[in-house]
Amino acid sequence: MILPQSVVERLGLTLSDQVAVRYADGRRGERPMATGVELAYAGRRSVFNAVVEPDRDSALIGAIVLEDLGFVVDGTGQKLVPRDPERIVSEIESSGC
Repeated sequence: MILPQSVVERLGLTLSDQVAVRYADGRRGERPMATGVELAYAGRRSVFNAVVEPDRDSALIGAIVLEDLGFVVDGTGQKLVPRDPERIVSEIESSGC
C-alpha cells in the first residue's frame, strides 16, 4: 500500500525505517514506512504497512492487500467485489498430496 504523506500526517500514523523504492521509470529512492495502518472496506478490515509518498494525492492499494481482505477487482463494473460474500477466502497451492 502507498499513502500520500498528507494522509499519514493527518492520521498521525507511526513511521518506521526507510525502505527502498523503485519507480516504473527506473528511478530509485528511499521512503519512510507507516506501520499499523488499519484499512476497512465493506465490513472487512486488517492492518498493513504502507510506503509514504510525499507527492501522491491518492492511496494505492495493491494485490497483497486485496488478497488479504478477500477482494477481487471487477474491471467491467470498476469496483471491488468479495471473492466470497460470506467470509475471507485465501487461495493456496496444493502440496501435491
